[in-house]
Amino acid sequence: MISLSRLLCDYTGPGDHLRFEKRTSPRPIVVWNCTKRCNLRCVHCYASATGAPSPAELDTNAGKALIRSLAAYDVPVLLFSGGEPLMRPDLFELAGYARDLGLRLTLSTNGTLITPEIAQKLKDLSFAEIGISLDGIGAKNDTFRGKQGAFADTLAGYRACTAAGLRVSLRLTMTRFNVDEIPGIFQLVEDEKIDRICFYHLAYSGRADAIKDTDLSAAQTREAIDLIARKTVELSNRGIKKEILTVGNHADAVHLYLEMKKKDPARAAKMLDLMRINGGNAAGIKIGAVDELGQVHADQFWRQYSFGNVTKRPFGEIWTDISDPLMFGLKNRRTLLKGKCSKCNYMDICNGNLRERAEAVSGNVWGDDPACYLTEAEIAS
Repeated sequence: MISLSRLLCDYTGPGDHLRFEKRTSPRPIVVWNCTKRCNLRCVHCYASATGAPSPAELDTNAGKALIRSLAAYDVPVLLFSGGEPLMRPDLFELAGYARDLGLRLTLSTNGTLITPEIAQKLKDLSFAEIGISLDGIGAKNDTFRGKQGAFADTLAGYRACTAAGLRVSLRLTMTRFNVDEIPGIFQLVEDEKIDRICFYHLAYSGRADAIKDTDLSAAQTREAIDLIARKTVELSNRGIKKEILTVGNHADAVHLYLEMKKKDPARAAKMLDLMRINGGNAAGIKIGAVDELGQVHADQFWRQYSFGNVTKRPFGEIWTDISDPLMFGLKNRRTLLKGKCSKCNYMDICNGNLRERAEAVSGNVWGDDPACYLTEAEIAS
C-alpha cells in the first residue's frame, strides 16, 4: 500500500506505523479468506467466490486454532475477508475470540449485508476498520458486482457503519471500465464522511485473470494516479482529512517521487525516505493470507500456490520455512528478478511489484510485471 495522503500531505493514518516505522523482524498482516461463499458475483473476484461455501472450509474449532497460531506468532492485524465474510455464521464468535487474544481486527466486505444491527455488532467487537468494496457509482458498480441494486445496498452499509462510529474504507479496483468514476468516488467519500479510499490496481488472479485485457494502459495508469494525487492534495488544502492509498503497483511510488522531484526536491527527498521504509511489494514478507481451507499463501491474490496448511503446521512455522523455493525467493527476490526489474534503480521502494501478474502473463514468476508503467529512462534515473 502507498499512502498518497502521507507522502503528499503529511497526513498520518492509523495504520501508518505498519508502513513507515522501521522494524527488524516484521510480522505479516494476515488476510483470512474465511469463506468462499458470497452473495455477489464480481467479475474481478480474485477468490472466484461462489454462492455456496467450499465443503472443506475450516470450521469454528479449526478457525479458533488458526487464530491462536496467529496470536502466538504476534501478527499485527487479522483481516477477515472472503468471499463475503458476513455470510459465515460464526464470524462474530471468531472475531470475539481473536479480539480477546489481542489481535487488531479489520473486515473486508461488499457491504450489502451490513444493517444498523450488524454495524453495532462490529463496533462492539472493536473492529478497527471496515473496508467496503465499490467499483463505481450506481449501475456501473452493479454491473461489476453482478447484482442490480448492489450499489444502493452497499451505500446503506456505509451509512450504517459511519452511524455506528466505525472507521470505514472504500475500496475500488481500477479498470478501463470504471477509471472515469474516480472524481465521483472522491465526491462520494466526502459526502458520506468515509475515512479512507484504497484504489487497487487489477491483480490477474481468480476471475480477474479473464479480464486482464481491461487493465489500464501505461498512459491511463499515469493519468489515473496523477488525478488521484491532485484530488488528495485538494482535499488536504480544504482541511478535509482523508487517507488516500493506492494498492498493488509500487510503480506509483516511483512515479510520484519523480514528479515531485521536478517541483519540490525537498519534499521528494522526504517521500523517498518514507518509501524506502515502506519497502515495496510485501507478499511473503509483511502480508500473507490463509484461505478458507487453511492453505497459506504469499498474499490474498496468490491462491494458486500454497506453502502449507494450518491444520498441519502452525502459521508461524509455515511462514518462516524458507526451504520452500518461492517463500525464499519472495524474501530474497533482488537477485532473482529478470528483465526490466533487474535493471531498476528503485528496487528498494518497489521490490519487484506484483509477482502474480508477471506469472499470469509470462509464466515466469520473476519476469517483468506487465503493469509497471515506468520507462527505461525513469528506472535508470
